[in-house]
Amino acid sequence: MPRPPDRRRELAAFLRSRRERITPDQVGLPHTGRRRTPGLRREELALLAGISATWYTYLEQGRDVRASDQVYDALATALRLDRHERAHLLRLAGHAPAPETGESEPLAADAAAVPLLLQPHPAYLIGGTYDVLSRNRAAADLFPRLTAAGERPPNFARWVFLEPAAREVVVDWEPEARGLLARLRTLAGRHPGDPRYTRLADELTAGSAEARAWWPQYDVQPRRGGRKRLRVPGRGVVEFAYTAFHLAEQPDQTLVVYAEDRDRTG
Repeated sequence: MPRPPDRRRELAAFLRSRRERITPDQVGLPHTGRRRTPGLRREELALLAGISATWYTYLEQGRDVRASDQVYDALATALRLDRHERAHLLRLAGHAPAPETGESEPLAADAAAVPLLLQPHPAYLIGGTYDVLSRNRAAADLFPRLTAAGERPPNFARWVFLEPAAREVVVDWEPEARGLLARLRTLAGRHPGDPRYTRLADELTAGSAEARAWWPQYDVQPRRGGRKRLRVPGRGVVEFAYTAFHLAEQPDQTLVVYAEDRDRTG
C-alpha cells in the first residue's frame, strides 16, 4: 500500500529539518565553499547513510519511495536522531502502525472521575490534541482561564500559546511551550492526515509568532513527567513536580498530576 500524501509530506519535511541542523564539522566533512542552505547537502547525508543520493532526494521531494527498516535506521544514525526522533521517523515512513483517526475521543466515565478524586492535588486528563477532558478545581485554580473556551472544550495547547495569562503563570514559558509543541508534533505524527491536529496546528501558528517559528522545526518529544515553576496568586513562584500517566485503553489520553515540591519552592 502506498503511503498517503500527507504522511509523505511530513516525512520529507522531517528529514529536511534534521539534515539542515547538522553541520559538516559535526560529521567530519571538510568545508567545500559557500553553502546556500544550512546543514549538510543531500548528497553528503546520502553518503553518510550509505544510500543513493537520487533515492534520498526522492524522499525529501515527498515521492512514494519504499525502503526497509534498515535503510531508515541508517538514515536515523546519519541524522543523529535520538530514540524518540527515530521512532517518529519510522512512523512517518509507515513502518509502525498508526492509530485510527477520528473527530472525537471516547472518554470512559471512570477515567473522567479520576482527577476529581485527586483533590487537593491539581490534576487533569488530556486527549491527544490536548483537549482537557476532565480536571479538578485545584487544576482550574492553578491554570486560570483554562476553561474560558466558549463552546469548545478547554485545550491546554491553546491556553499556553494563545491565552495571555499563561505567560504570567508559567515562569519558564519558552522552554515549556517549546516542549509542549514538540509533544504535539509527536502525537500528530501518529495520526497523519487527522484533521484535528491540522486544525490545532493552524490555529496555534496563526495566533502565536512563537508557534509559527517553532512548528516547522519538527522537534519531537514524548509525554512525560518533570518539574514546572508556576506563579501562584498570593504565594509567588512555586515549583511543582508533575507525573504523566497514560490510559491503557486510550494511550493518547494522559492523566497529569501535580504535587508541590516544598524543598524547591522559594
